[in-house]
Amino acid sequence: MRASVLLGAGHVEVQERPVPAVPPGEVLVQVASVGVCGSDVHYWRHMRIGDYVVDAPLVLGHEVSGRVVAVGEGVDADRVGGRVGVEPQRPCLACGQCLAGRYNLCPRMRFFATPPVDGAFVEYVAVPAVFAHPLPDELSDDAGALLEPLSVGIAAVRKAGTVPGDRVLVAGAGPIGVIVAQVARAFGAAEVVVSDPVRERREAALRAGATSVLDPAAEEVAGLGVDAFVDCSGVAAAVVAGIGALRPAGRAVVVGLGDADMVLPVATIQDRELTLTGIFRYTGTWPLAAHLVASGQVDLDRLVTGRYGLDDVGAALDADRDPASLKVVVEPGR
Repeated sequence: MRASVLLGAGHVEVQERPVPAVPPGEVLVQVASVGVCGSDVHYWRHMRIGDYVVDAPLVLGHEVSGRVVAVGEGVDADRVGGRVGVEPQRPCLACGQCLAGRYNLCPRMRFFATPPVDGAFVEYVAVPAVFAHPLPDELSDDAGALLEPLSVGIAAVRKAGTVPGDRVLVAGAGPIGVIVAQVARAFGAAEVVVSDPVRERREAALRAGATSVLDPAAEEVAGLGVDAFVDCSGVAAAVVAGIGALRPAGRAVVVGLGDADMVLPVATIQDRELTLTGIFRYTGTWPLAAHLVASGQVDLDRLVTGRYGLDDVGAALDADRDPASLKVVVEPGR
């Protein structure tokens, strides 16, 4: 099979690799669509994210959909031919975190496109059958792949405790921010304000369902009095402003990857009894994610602004330099 392999900063190469074997309990998926994530771009440009360092050839891509073409021992043969969205995690399912239902925090986690585990910019991947989730007919292949970032949005909005009638502030109108805005509306938020300094991205957020947008460089964020704040920017100033925008007993969730350390307004957090937390991936989100899309409450297809083949993965990874680009996908069969 063909695989796009990261060999160095800004350097990917299409190589021939064997089609993966299918171990017991797993399925072989012919990849249809793979979303490009900010983490893929970071590895492509910097060869590391925090403690995760690319020190050997690596296949990127972890937002995956496709079709089951073979099954391993113990898997129902009727699954062959079925369309699936792939949850790109391999937890041990035996440690304390896994047994407590927090398998996203498994200390022995193996995750697609996180060194040293290869991802899905390939023609075929083998995955545990339990993490190859059937896709409703209403979902396109692109939407099936983007159930992964939608899962991040669901995890964030759940952590924010969003309930009907809430007012929610989202910082950052990239793909995750726009998805979080849609999920907050689906969870019943009466008002969703999205903050971003880039005009094109604010416009995209409005088209996707935000009730209003603002430019943090020109408009005040602190003092909005929202029930929940979700940071999808990773920018320290945005996090501080968002905390200042919370009403007493409000909730802040940090999603965006940015500075490892930030100076936070501790007095504000104490005086208002605010809750501040983060999220790390997700657990048990795919069925809900598929329902939100199939029912029309979340629109993932409208996020896609570009499609590329395996020969053009480098261009796909650089597409974010265009402010009008929101989400691009790689289609290995293209």
